[in-house]
Amino acid sequence: MNINATLLGQMITFAVFVWFTMKVIWPMLDQALVERRQKIADGLAAAEKGHQTLKEAVENAEARVRQSRIQSESIIANASKQALQIVEDAKTEAAHERNEIISSGHKNVEQALQQAKSNLQLQVASLAMLGAEKILTRTINARDHKDLLDSLSKELH
Repeated sequence: MNINATLLGQMITFAVFVWFTMKVIWPMLDQALVERRQKIADGLAAAEKGHQTLKEAVENAEARVRQSRIQSESIIANASKQALQIVEDAKTEAAHERNEIISSGHKNVEQALQQAKSNLQLQVASLAMLGAEKILTRTINARDHKDLLDSLSKELH
């Protein structure tokens, strides 16, 4: 075997192998690499988008929590104000009712006092008439008796 012919045969075989690889296998490998590179780029973009979405969701949740706290504090403050207002209104109403009850009691006492005075005047007049009748030893008729009682009542007032 001649080393030149073997070497020439190996070079031709290698050239055919390189040409076949460049024309048939290399495009398939290149296509697979491009697809793999695209999948990796899409995955990285999706991951970045997921991180961005997560960040926005966290910020949105924090904003809602802050807003909810502010709103709940406002509701609590309003409830406290309303409770104080209700207590003050109840105190005012109770004081008003107390004053009305006291006033009504004073009026009732005054009416009872006037009624007692009137009854006492009538009894005093009646006793005076009985005493005068016994002194005079005569009976006064009912009309004279009423006239005397009315005139005594007017004099006592």
